[in-house]
Amino acid sequence: MRLSSRLSLTQQNALLLLAFFILFELLVASAITYFLMVPMARRSAADLAGLMTLSAQTWSELPPVTRPAFEIELARSHALALRAEPPHNAEPPSWREPYLRFLVASLSVRVGGPVATSREEIRGQEWFWASLPAGDGRLSVGFPHSRIGPRPIHAVLASLAGGTLLTLLAAWWLARRTTRPLQRLQQAVTSLGRGQTPERLPETGPREIAALSRRFNEMTKQVEDLLAARTVLLAGVSHDLRTPLARLRLAVEMLVKKPSAELAAQVEGDIEAMDRLIGDVLTLARGFGHEAAQRVALADLLADLVRSTPGAAEHVQIEAADITLDVPAGALRRILANLLENALRYGGGQPVTLQAETGDGLCRIGVLDRGPGIPATEQEAVFRPFYRLEASRNVGTGGSGLGLAIVRQLAAAQGWDVSLDARPGGGLAVWLQIALLPAP
Repeated sequence: MRLSSRLSLTQQNALLLLAFFILFELLVASAITYFLMVPMARRSAADLAGLMTLSAQTWSELPPVTRPAFEIELARSHALALRAEPPHNAEPPSWREPYLRFLVASLSVRVGGPVATSREEIRGQEWFWASLPAGDGRLSVGFPHSRIGPRPIHAVLASLAGGTLLTLLAAWWLARRTTRPLQRLQQAVTSLGRGQTPERLPETGPREIAALSRRFNEMTKQVEDLLAARTVLLAGVSHDLRTPLARLRLAVEMLVKKPSAELAAQVEGDIEAMDRLIGDVLTLARGFGHEAAQRVALADLLADLVRSTPGAAEHVQIEAADITLDVPAGALRRILANLLENALRYGGGQPVTLQAETGDGLCRIGVLDRGPGIPATEQEAVFRPFYRLEASRNVGTGGSGLGLAIVRQLAAAQGWDVSLDARPGGGLAVWLQIALLPAP
Protein backbone atom coordinates (compact mmCIF):
# COMPACT_ATOMS: atom_id res chain seq x y z
CA MET A 1 0.00 0.00 0.00
CA ARG A 2 1.38 3.39 -0.95
CA LEU A 3 2.20 5.93 1.75
CA SER A 4 -0.30 8.45 0.34
CA SER A 5 -3.14 5.99 0.90
CA ARG A 6 -2.23 5.73 4.61
CA LEU A 7 -2.06 9.49 5.22
CA SER A 8 -5.01 11.78 5.76
CA LEU A 9 -5.64 14.72 3.44
CA THR A 10 -4.42 17.06 6.18
CA GLN A 11 -1.13 15.18 6.52
CA GLN A 12 -0.61 14.98 2.75
CA ASN A 13 -1.22 18.73 2.29
CA ALA A 14 1.05 19.57 5.22
CA LEU A 15 3.89 17.41 3.88
CA LEU A 16 3.50 18.81 0.36
CA LEU A 17 3.62 22.40 1.62
CA LEU A 18 6.63 21.56 3.77
CA ALA A 19 8.46 19.94 0.86
CA PHE A 20 7.76 22.91 -1.43
CA PHE A 21 8.96 25.36 1.23
CA ILE A 22 12.21 23.45 1.87
CA LEU A 23 12.88 23.37 -1.86
CA PHE A 24 12.12 27.08 -2.11
CA GLU A 25 14.39 27.82 0.90
CA LEU A 26 17.24 25.84 -0.63
CA LEU A 27 16.90 27.63 -3.96
CA VAL A 28 16.83 31.05 -2.27
CA ALA A 29 19.78 30.15 -0.02
CA SER A 30 21.77 28.90 -3.01
CA ALA A 31 21.08 32.05 -5.01
CA ILE A 32 21.96 34.35 -2.09
CA THR A 33 25.11 32.36 -1.33
CA TYR A 34 26.32 32.26 -4.94
CA PHE A 35 25.45 35.78 -6.01
CA LEU A 36 25.85 37.67 -2.71
CA MET A 37 27.64 35.90 0.13
CA VAL A 38 30.50 34.32 -1.81
CA PRO A 39 31.49 37.55 -3.61
CA MET A 40 31.28 39.49 -0.32
CA ALA A 41 33.35 36.84 1.49
CA ARG A 42 36.02 36.88 -1.23
CA ARG A 43 36.21 40.68 -1.11
CA SER A 44 36.37 40.72 2.70
CA ALA A 45 39.06 38.00 2.68
CA ALA A 46 41.06 39.95 0.12
CA ASP A 47 40.84 43.10 2.30
CA LEU A 48 41.95 41.17 5.40
CA ALA A 49 44.78 39.52 3.48
CA GLY A 50 45.97 42.95 2.37
CA LEU A 51 45.80 44.25 5.95
CA MET A 52 47.72 41.24 7.27
CA THR A 53 50.54 41.48 4.68
CA LEU A 54 50.74 45.25 5.14
CA SER A 55 50.88 44.86 8.93
CA ALA A 56 53.71 42.31 8.68
CA GLN A 57 55.66 44.51 6.28
CA THR A 58 55.12 47.64 8.39
CA TRP A 59 56.17 45.86 11.58
CA SER A 60 59.44 44.72 10.02
CA GLU A 61 60.26 48.28 8.94
CA LEU A 62 59.52 49.92 12.33
CA PRO A 63 62.25 50.52 14.91
CA PRO A 64 62.22 47.88 17.66
CA VAL A 65 61.18 50.43 20.30
CA THR A 66 57.95 51.34 18.46
CA ARG A 67 56.90 47.83 17.56
CA PRO A 68 55.08 47.13 20.90
CA ALA A 69 52.93 50.24 20.47
CA PHE A 70 52.15 49.23 16.88
CA GLU A 71 51.14 45.74 18.04
CA ILE A 72 48.83 47.22 20.72
CA GLU A 73 47.17 49.58 18.23
CA LEU A 74 46.84 46.78 15.65
CA ALA A 75 45.17 44.49 18.21
CA ARG A 76 42.85 47.29 19.42
CA SER A 77 41.81 48.55 15.99
CA HIS A 78 41.87 45.43 13.84
CA ALA A 79 41.98 42.44 16.26
CA LEU A 80 45.25 41.25 14.71
CA ALA A 81 48.24 39.84 16.64
CA LEU A 82 51.90 39.68 15.52
CA ARG A 83 54.52 37.17 16.61
CA ALA A 84 58.12 36.90 15.62
CA GLU A 85 58.22 33.30 16.80
CA PRO A 86 55.85 30.57 15.55
CA PRO A 87 52.72 29.77 17.68
CA HIS A 88 53.04 27.23 20.49
CA ASN A 89 51.09 23.95 20.32
CA ALA A 90 50.03 24.79 16.78
CA GLU A 91 47.74 22.38 14.88
CA PRO A 92 46.63 22.25 11.25
CA PRO A 93 43.50 24.36 10.61
CA SER A 94 40.19 22.50 10.45
CA TRP A 95 38.85 24.74 7.66
CA ARG A 96 35.32 24.84 9.04
CA GLU A 97 34.75 28.24 7.46
CA PRO A 98 34.92 28.79 3.67
CA TYR A 99 36.07 32.30 4.54
CA LEU A 100 39.42 30.94 5.73
CA ARG A 101 39.98 29.22 2.39
CA PHE A 102 39.34 32.52 0.60
CA LEU A 103 41.75 34.25 3.00
CA VAL A 104 44.57 31.74 2.45
CA ALA A 105 44.07 31.97 -1.32
CA SER A 106 44.31 35.78 -1.18
CA LEU A 107 47.38 35.62 1.03
CA SER A 108 49.05 33.19 -1.37
CA VAL A 109 48.38 35.55 -4.27
CA ARG A 110 49.83 38.53 -2.37
CA VAL A 111 53.00 36.82 -1.17
CA GLY A 112 53.51 34.97 -4.42
CA GLY A 113 53.60 31.46 -2.96
CA PRO A 114 52.05 29.00 -0.54
CA VAL A 115 51.30 30.28 2.96
CA ALA A 116 51.76 28.09 6.03
CA THR A 117 48.75 28.23 8.33
CA SER A 118 47.92 26.77 11.74
CA ARG A 119 45.49 27.10 14.62
CA GLU A 120 46.09 27.46 18.35
CA GLU A 121 43.95 27.40 21.51
CA ILE A 122 44.53 30.54 23.59
CA ARG A 123 42.50 31.08 26.79
CA GLY A 124 39.69 28.86 25.49
CA GLN A 125 39.48 30.65 22.14
CA GLU A 126 40.65 29.36 18.78
CA TRP A 127 43.17 31.50 16.88
CA PHE A 128 44.14 31.33 13.22
CA TRP A 129 47.80 32.02 12.27
CA ALA A 130 49.49 32.63 8.93
CA SER A 131 53.25 32.78 8.44
CA LEU A 132 54.03 35.79 6.20
CA PRO A 133 57.31 37.23 4.90
CA ALA A 134 58.45 40.35 6.80
CA GLY A 135 61.70 41.91 5.67
CA ASP A 136 64.41 39.27 5.74
CA GLY A 137 62.43 36.89 7.95
CA ARG A 138 58.94 35.64 8.57
CA LEU A 139 56.26 36.88 10.92
CA SER A 140 53.17 35.08 12.26
CA VAL A 141 50.02 37.14 11.88
CA GLY A 142 46.90 35.81 13.62
CA PHE A 143 43.41 36.67 14.75
CA PRO A 144 40.73 34.98 16.89
CA HIS A 145 37.98 32.98 15.30
CA SER A 146 35.44 35.46 16.61
CA ARG A 147 36.86 38.13 14.27
CA ILE A 148 35.36 36.39 11.26
CA GLY A 149 31.98 37.68 12.39
CA PRO A 150 29.09 36.59 10.09
CA ARG A 151 28.64 32.88 9.69
CA PRO A 152 26.55 32.31 6.54
CA ILE A 153 26.43 28.53 6.90
CA HIS A 154 25.03 28.82 10.41
CA ALA A 155 22.60 31.49 9.24
CA VAL A 156 21.34 29.32 6.39
CA LEU A 157 20.93 26.28 8.63
CA ALA A 158 19.18 28.30 11.36
CA SER A 159 16.81 29.97 8.89
CA LEU A 160 16.10 26.62 7.24
CA ALA A 161 15.33 24.97 10.60
CA GLY A 162 13.17 27.86 11.79
CA GLY A 163 11.40 28.19 8.45
CA THR A 164 10.74 24.45 8.35
CA LEU A 165 9.16 24.53 11.80
CA LEU A 166 7.00 27.57 10.98
CA THR A 167 6.03 26.11 7.62
CA LEU A 168 5.06 22.81 9.20
CA LEU A 169 2.81 24.60 11.70
CA ALA A 170 1.33 26.88 9.01
CA ALA A 171 0.85 23.98 6.59
CA TRP A 172 -0.86 21.90 9.24
CA TRP A 173 -3.16 24.80 10.16
CA LEU A 174 -4.01 25.55 6.52
CA ALA A 175 -4.59 21.89 5.75
CA ARG A 176 -6.86 21.51 8.78
CA ARG A 177 -8.75 24.67 7.79
CA THR A 178 -9.18 23.33 4.25
CA THR A 179 -10.20 19.81 5.18
CA ARG A 180 -12.49 20.63 8.12
CA PRO A 181 -15.49 21.34 5.81
CA LEU A 182 -14.73 18.09 3.96
CA GLN A 183 -14.70 16.20 7.26
CA ARG A 184 -18.08 17.71 8.16
CA LEU A 185 -19.36 16.74 4.72
CA GLN A 186 -18.05 13.18 5.17
CA GLN A 187 -19.80 12.90 8.54
CA ALA A 188 -23.02 14.30 7.07
CA VAL A 189 -22.88 11.86 4.13
CA THR A 190 -22.31 8.95 6.52
CA SER A 191 -25.26 10.08 8.64
CA LEU A 192 -27.45 10.44 5.56
CA GLY A 193 -26.42 6.99 4.34
CA ARG A 194 -27.60 5.51 7.63
CA GLY A 195 -31.06 6.99 7.12
CA GLN A 196 -30.54 9.77 9.67
CA THR A 197 -31.19 13.45 9.07
CA PRO A 198 -27.86 15.31 9.19
CA GLU A 199 -27.52 18.91 10.29
CA ARG A 200 -27.29 21.49 7.55
CA LEU A 201 -23.73 22.33 6.57
CA PRO A 202 -22.62 25.96 6.94
CA GLU A 203 -22.53 27.56 3.51
CA THR A 204 -19.42 29.62 4.25
CA GLY A 205 -15.74 29.54 3.39
CA PRO A 206 -14.15 29.38 -0.07
CA ARG A 207 -16.48 29.57 -3.05
CA GLU A 208 -16.06 25.90 -4.00
CA ILE A 209 -16.64 24.66 -0.43
CA ALA A 210 -19.68 26.93 -0.01
CA ALA A 211 -21.13 25.72 -3.32
CA LEU A 212 -20.55 22.08 -2.34
CA SER A 213 -22.20 22.62 1.06
CA ARG A 214 -25.13 24.41 -0.57
CA ARG A 215 -25.63 21.58 -3.05
CA PHE A 216 -25.43 18.96 -0.28
CA ASN A 217 -28.02 20.87 1.77
CA GLU A 218 -30.30 20.97 -1.26
CA MET A 219 -29.78 17.23 -1.82
CA THR A 220 -30.52 16.56 1.86
CA LYS A 221 -33.76 18.54 1.58
CA GLN A 222 -34.70 16.58 -1.54
CA VAL A 223 -34.02 13.28 0.24
CA GLU A 224 -36.11 14.40 3.22
CA ASP A 225 -38.95 15.41 0.90
CA LEU A 226 -38.66 12.09 -0.92
CA LEU A 227 -38.82 10.12 2.32
CA ALA A 228 -41.75 12.20 3.53
CA ALA A 229 -43.56 11.71 0.22
CA ARG A 230 -42.91 7.97 0.35
CA THR A 231 -44.34 7.81 3.86
CA VAL A 232 -47.40 9.79 2.79
CA LEU A 233 -47.88 7.60 -0.29
CA LEU A 234 -47.69 4.39 1.67
CA ALA A 235 -49.98 5.68 4.39
CA GLY A 236 -52.47 7.11 1.87
CA VAL A 237 -52.56 4.00 -0.30
CA SER A 238 -53.02 1.69 2.67
CA HIS A 239 -55.78 3.90 4.02
CA ASP A 240 -57.62 4.40 0.73
CA LEU A 241 -57.48 0.74 -0.22
CA ARG A 242 -59.08 -0.46 3.01
CA THR A 243 -62.53 0.94 2.15
CA PRO A 244 -62.94 -0.74 -1.28
CA LEU A 245 -61.33 -3.92 0.06
CA ALA A 246 -63.87 -4.03 2.89
CA ARG A 247 -66.70 -3.50 0.40
CA LEU A 248 -65.25 -6.20 -1.87
CA ARG A 249 -65.04 -8.67 1.01
CA LEU A 250 -68.67 -7.99 1.94
CA ALA A 251 -69.84 -8.16 -1.71
CA VAL A 252 -68.02 -11.48 -2.27
CA GLU A 253 -69.71 -12.99 0.77
CA MET A 254 -73.10 -11.77 -0.45
CA LEU A 255 -72.42 -12.98 -4.01
CA VAL A 256 -71.73 -16.46 -2.66
CA LYS A 257 -75.05 -16.47 -0.87
CA LYS A 258 -77.14 -14.55 -3.41
CA PRO A 259 -75.58 -13.54 -6.74
CA SER A 260 -76.92 -10.34 -8.34
CA ALA A 261 -75.96 -7.99 -11.17
CA GLU A 262 -76.00 -5.02 -8.78
CA LEU A 263 -73.38 -6.60 -6.51
CA ALA A 264 -71.26 -7.59 -9.51
CA ALA A 265 -71.38 -3.99 -10.76
CA GLN A 266 -70.36 -2.76 -7.31
CA VAL A 267 -67.40 -5.16 -7.27
CA GLU A 268 -66.35 -4.01 -10.73
CA GLY A 269 -66.60 -0.35 -9.67
CA ASP A 270 -64.46 -0.95 -6.58
CA ILE A 271 -61.86 -2.79 -8.65
CA GLU A 272 -61.73 0.11 -11.13
CA ALA A 273 -61.35 2.63 -8.29
CA MET A 274 -58.50 0.58 -6.79
CA ASP A 275 -56.84 0.24 -10.18
CA ARG A 276 -57.15 4.00 -10.77
CA LEU A 277 -55.67 4.75 -7.35
CA ILE A 278 -52.74 2.37 -7.87
CA GLY A 279 -52.12 3.88 -11.33
CA ASP A 280 -52.03 7.39 -9.87
CA VAL A 281 -49.62 6.30 -7.13
CA LEU A 282 -47.30 4.61 -9.64
CA THR A 283 -47.39 7.71 -11.83
CA LEU A 284 -46.45 9.91 -8.89
CA ALA A 285 -43.72 7.55 -7.64
CA ARG A 286 -42.20 6.93 -11.06
CA GLY A 287 -40.41 10.30 -10.99
CA PHE A 288 -41.39 11.32 -14.54
CA GLY A 289 -38.40 10.79 -16.76
CA HIS A 290 -37.59 13.43 -19.34
CA GLU A 291 -39.69 13.13 -22.49
CA ALA A 292 -38.43 14.29 -25.86
CA ALA A 293 -39.92 17.59 -26.99
CA GLN A 294 -41.99 17.79 -30.15
CA ARG A 295 -43.86 20.44 -32.09
CA VAL A 296 -47.39 20.85 -30.64
CA ALA A 297 -50.22 23.00 -31.96
CA LEU A 298 -51.81 24.04 -28.68
CA ALA A 299 -55.32 24.66 -30.04
CA ASP A 300 -55.43 21.20 -31.61
CA LEU A 301 -54.18 19.56 -28.40
CA LEU A 302 -56.87 21.30 -26.32
CA ALA A 303 -59.61 20.34 -28.80
CA ASP A 304 -58.48 16.69 -28.80
CA LEU A 305 -58.34 16.74 -24.98
CA VAL A 306 -61.94 17.95 -24.78
CA ARG A 307 -63.10 15.28 -27.22
CA SER A 308 -61.44 12.47 -25.30
CA THR A 309 -62.67 13.55 -21.83
CA PRO A 310 -66.13 12.14 -20.96
CA GLY A 311 -68.72 14.87 -20.43
CA ALA A 312 -66.38 17.68 -21.48
CA ALA A 313 -67.84 18.50 -24.89
CA GLU A 314 -70.98 20.15 -23.47
CA HIS A 315 -69.30 22.08 -20.65
CA VAL A 316 -65.87 23.21 -21.97
CA GLN A 317 -65.10 26.30 -24.03
CA ILE A 318 -61.71 26.80 -25.71
CA GLU A 319 -60.20 30.28 -26.04
CA ALA A 320 -56.77 29.72 -27.52
CA ALA A 321 -54.71 31.72 -29.97
CA ASP A 322 -52.69 30.07 -32.71
CA ILE A 323 -49.77 28.95 -30.53
CA THR A 324 -47.15 26.36 -31.40
CA LEU A 325 -44.88 24.94 -28.68
CA ASP A 326 -41.86 22.65 -28.65
CA VAL A 327 -42.66 20.67 -25.50
CA PRO A 328 -43.07 17.08 -24.27
CA ALA A 329 -46.60 16.47 -25.54
CA GLY A 330 -47.37 13.56 -23.19
CA ALA A 331 -46.49 15.52 -20.06
CA LEU A 332 -48.48 18.57 -21.19
CA ARG A 333 -51.52 16.46 -22.03
CA ARG A 334 -51.38 14.61 -18.68
CA ILE A 335 -51.23 17.89 -16.73
CA LEU A 336 -54.11 19.47 -18.63
CA ALA A 337 -56.19 16.27 -18.41
CA ASN A 338 -55.85 16.19 -14.61
CA LEU A 339 -56.75 19.87 -14.32
CA LEU A 340 -59.72 19.49 -16.65
CA GLU A 341 -61.04 16.45 -14.75
CA ASN A 342 -60.81 18.40 -11.47
CA ALA A 343 -62.60 21.37 -13.00
CA LEU A 344 -65.42 19.18 -14.30
CA ARG A 345 -65.72 17.28 -11.00
CA TYR A 346 -65.82 20.34 -8.72
CA GLY A 347 -67.27 22.90 -11.16
CA GLY A 348 -70.85 22.15 -10.17
CA GLY A 349 -71.96 21.58 -13.75
CA GLN A 350 -70.98 25.14 -14.73
CA PRO A 351 -69.04 25.85 -17.95
CA VAL A 352 -65.26 25.36 -17.87
CA THR A 353 -62.96 27.52 -19.98
CA LEU A 354 -59.58 26.51 -21.43
CA GLN A 355 -57.50 29.61 -22.22
CA ALA A 356 -54.08 29.92 -23.85
CA GLU A 357 -52.14 33.15 -24.29
CA THR A 358 -48.56 34.34 -24.70
CA GLY A 359 -46.66 37.32 -23.42
CA ASP A 360 -43.37 38.30 -21.71
CA GLY A 361 -41.66 35.17 -23.03
CA LEU A 362 -44.27 32.88 -21.43
CA CYS A 363 -47.15 30.75 -22.61
CA ARG A 364 -49.96 30.67 -20.03
CA ILE A 365 -52.55 27.91 -20.23
CA GLY A 366 -55.49 28.28 -17.86
CA VAL A 367 -58.26 25.93 -16.74
CA LEU A 368 -61.05 28.11 -15.34
CA ASP A 369 -64.17 26.86 -13.58
CA ARG A 370 -67.10 28.36 -11.63
CA GLY A 371 -67.02 25.96 -8.72
CA PRO A 372 -66.63 26.82 -5.01
CA GLY A 373 -62.91 27.54 -5.48
CA ILE A 374 -60.10 26.88 -3.01
CA PRO A 375 -59.44 29.14 0.00
CA ALA A 376 -56.13 31.04 -0.18
CA THR A 377 -54.92 29.27 2.97
CA GLU A 378 -55.39 25.87 1.30
CA GLN A 379 -53.96 26.63 -2.15
CA GLU A 380 -50.51 25.28 -1.34
CA ALA A 381 -51.73 22.34 0.73
CA VAL A 382 -53.83 20.89 -2.10
CA PHE A 383 -50.63 20.02 -3.98
CA ARG A 384 -49.66 17.53 -1.26
CA PRO A 385 -50.40 13.85 -1.99
CA PHE A 386 -53.75 12.58 -0.63
CA TYR A 387 -54.79 16.03 0.59
CA ARG A 388 -58.52 16.57 0.01
CA LEU A 389 -60.72 19.58 0.65
CA GLU A 390 -63.71 17.23 0.61
CA ALA A 391 -63.91 15.82 4.12
CA SER A 392 -65.01 12.30 3.21
CA ARG A 393 -62.53 9.77 1.89
CA ASN A 394 -64.92 8.77 -0.91
CA VAL A 395 -62.99 8.47 -4.15
CA GLY A 396 -66.11 9.09 -6.15
CA THR A 397 -66.80 12.50 -4.58
CA GLY A 398 -63.36 13.65 -3.47
CA GLY A 399 -61.03 11.87 -5.87
CA SER A 400 -57.82 10.15 -4.80
CA GLY A 401 -56.11 13.32 -3.66
CA LEU A 402 -53.26 12.76 -6.11
CA GLY A 403 -54.35 14.79 -9.15
CA LEU A 404 -52.78 18.13 -8.22
CA ALA A 405 -49.73 16.39 -6.69
CA ILE A 406 -49.12 14.69 -10.05
CA VAL A 407 -49.63 18.02 -11.83
CA ARG A 408 -47.11 19.83 -9.59
CA GLN A 409 -44.46 17.10 -9.80
CA LEU A 410 -44.83 16.60 -13.55
CA ALA A 411 -44.66 20.36 -14.20
CA ALA A 412 -41.60 20.74 -11.97
CA ALA A 413 -39.87 17.92 -13.86
CA GLN A 414 -40.29 19.92 -17.08
CA GLY A 415 -39.33 23.28 -15.55
CA TRP A 416 -42.89 24.63 -15.70
CA ASP A 417 -44.86 26.45 -13.03
CA VAL A 418 -48.40 25.79 -11.75
CA SER A 419 -50.35 28.36 -9.73
CA LEU A 420 -53.88 28.74 -8.36
CA ASP A 421 -55.89 31.98 -8.40
CA ALA A 422 -59.36 32.92 -7.27
CA ARG A 423 -61.44 33.67 -10.35
CA PRO A 424 -63.31 37.01 -10.40
CA GLY A 425 -67.03 36.28 -10.02
CA GLY A 426 -66.37 32.98 -8.25
CA GLY A 427 -64.53 29.85 -9.12
CA LEU A 428 -60.92 28.80 -9.55
CA ALA A 429 -58.31 29.53 -12.19
CA VAL A 430 -55.38 27.12 -12.50
CA TRP A 431 -52.55 28.48 -14.65
CA LEU A 432 -49.71 26.51 -16.22
CA GLN A 433 -46.77 28.71 -17.26
CA ILE A 434 -44.30 27.49 -19.87
CA ALA A 435 -41.21 29.49 -20.80
CA LEU A 436 -41.03 30.03 -24.56
CA LEU A 437 -37.75 29.09 -26.23
CA PRO A 438 -36.23 31.78 -28.48
CA ALA A 439 -36.71 31.19 -32.18
CA PRO A 440 -33.64 29.63 -33.85
